[in-house]
Amino acid sequence: MADKRDYYEVLQVSRTATKVEIDRAYRKMAIKHHPDSNRNDPEAADKFKECGEAYEVLSDADKRARYDQFGHAGLHSGGGASPFGDFDSFGDVFGDVLNDFFGGGGRARRGGGRRRSRGADIRCDCTLTLEEAARGVSKEVSFRRRTGCQTCDGSGAAAGSQPTVCATCGGRGQVIQSAGILRVQTNCPTCRGSGKTISQPCGECRGSGLVNEKATLTVDIPAGVDDGMRVRLQGEGEASPDGGPRGDCYCFITVKPHELFQRDGTNLVLKFPISYSQAALGAEIEIPTLDGRTELRIEPGTQSGTVFRIPGCGVVQPGGSRPGDLLVQTVIEVPKKLSEGQAKLLRELAELDHESVLPEHKSFFEKLRNFFDPEPHAS
Repeated sequence: MADKRDYYEVLQVSRTATKVEIDRAYRKMAIKHHPDSNRNDPEAADKFKECGEAYEVLSDADKRARYDQFGHAGLHSGGGASPFGDFDSFGDVFGDVLNDFFGGGGRARRGGGRRRSRGADIRCDCTLTLEEAARGVSKEVSFRRRTGCQTCDGSGAAAGSQPTVCATCGGRGQVIQSAGILRVQTNCPTCRGSGKTISQPCGECRGSGLVNEKATLTVDIPAGVDDGMRVRLQGEGEASPDGGPRGDCYCFITVKPHELFQRDGTNLVLKFPISYSQAALGAEIEIPTLDGRTELRIEPGTQSGTVFRIPGCGVVQPGGSRPGDLLVQTVIEVPKKLSEGQAKLLRELAELDHESVLPEHKSFFEKLRNFFDPEPHAS
């Protein structure tokens, strides 16, 4: 008895806790340690049973009094058994609240046989260029998944033997554990939810019925996909461990950065450098698009950062038909080196600018003068 934890510590209540506080604490701890919500914790079932054992004692006034006086030794004078007793097979017991909450993995059916579980979903990755993402493409992807073992035909049993029906759950894969006010459905601890036991496991799959394989598939990527989107490959995931349908494979898309274009939804953005003379005088320039080249007219007096819109030269929304636009943002390029002739002409232009100040230039300096030398307030 010395290795048992204190029941008050198990439920995390004080020794003066009321019956209502004990009930509330037990519900909280039972949900926390329920095996179906802790499938990766091999100790969850033991913790869950420990909570039920503590609750059975502390919720009963007589048992609690003996426990408070004598500890664990006062409870086993008659060779008491676990409060859960034997496992009840899932037959005539109707669904309970906690089972609905945890879902039970969808492996059991009331009043009938086991429901075959679906195989696990898996992920693969696919990298595209912007052109491929915009137009759609077929890509070959490779990934690893678990599939049915051919040696044992997925049964998990070695040649010459067969799986047997689990004696604990009667082949249903689920059992009902009773503790105090709760009746909780959980995976059978003997067969771990499979409904069968294997005395001679297959040497290839070690009794699981599944083996790893490398799969290579061709994926049809629709036009307009963007970075981070995924394409579902139905039925291409892992095999079910008990003959149910396969899971799905989700192909996650990564679009490589383009050297010219940036994507903004269905629009494409192109930053295009123009010279000072083109911006001031206007020009006809040739613009690249994903489908070739097109002409764009730069109006005289164009400022750096002005955006020109070319309709229909963007990308479509996946499943849509109307493409977005190409947004051409002008960037006035200032030369770092000038020839003697260019420098002479620019100096002449600078002298003309002083004689005829440009409107925006004049407006800025008027604001600047007012900022440093505001008009005096009337007294």
